[in-house]
Amino acid sequence: MRRISNEFLASLKEADFRLIGPHLLPCAMAYADVVAVAGQNLSRAYFPHSGVISLVLRLGDGEMVEVAMIGKESVFGAFAALCNPISLSDALVQLAGTASTIEVNVLRRASDKSPAIRDLLMRHEQLMFLQAQQSAACNAHHAAGARLSRYLLRMRDLCRRDELVVTQEFLAAMIGAKRNSVSIAAHGLQSAGHIRYTRGRIQITNPQGLKESACECYETVNAHYNRILGKARSAG
Repeated sequence: MRRISNEFLASLKEADFRLIGPHLLPCAMAYADVVAVAGQNLSRAYFPHSGVISLVLRLGDGEMVEVAMIGKESVFGAFAALCNPISLSDALVQLAGTASTIEVNVLRRASDKSPAIRDLLMRHEQLMFLQAQQSAACNAHHAAGARLSRYLLRMRDLCRRDELVVTQEFLAAMIGAKRNSVSIAAHGLQSAGHIRYTRGRIQITNPQGLKESACECYETVNAHYNRILGKARSAG
């Protein structure tokens, strides 16, 4: 069982891990896989080992906007194990990888038996809520270039690599911008030497420069993780 590569699972004491470990199943996550649909019951929770799950809201005109990202530092489905099995947003795989998955009912029973598991689930769900709040404020007030920098840094933290496979269309949806705005912003970051961008692929070449280009929201989200989980989130 690949426990250590998911930070939620790795943080559990042995007695708590035994409540859920035997019920975990390996799961491959392919790009664009739909993990949850808004308004439908969620039957399984996911602990990513690699790859990234995006929580997105779909608007009436068909557009979608990302509100939070989940990688190996967290869990998707904590809300279903705690109180409400109905998903409030769509969840799709933004970056392919692997995960361990467990039935929500089993995770709920484990949290009922272990105050430590329940507390950790609540902390991680609080982080999802804080991410969503920050994303709403960011999309409303910050320029596309700053939002793009913030997004790329967050992705880098979650997947621990500098090369990202992502299209302009997907980037536009994730940061709530028009495609031409993303194109202009990406060109600016490339001209500054912070990234190299080719069709469907971004190489982060200057992480520090990207941090200087990002809005405050990147560090704010990291600060939330530091405060709530008691550890640093930035990959540096």
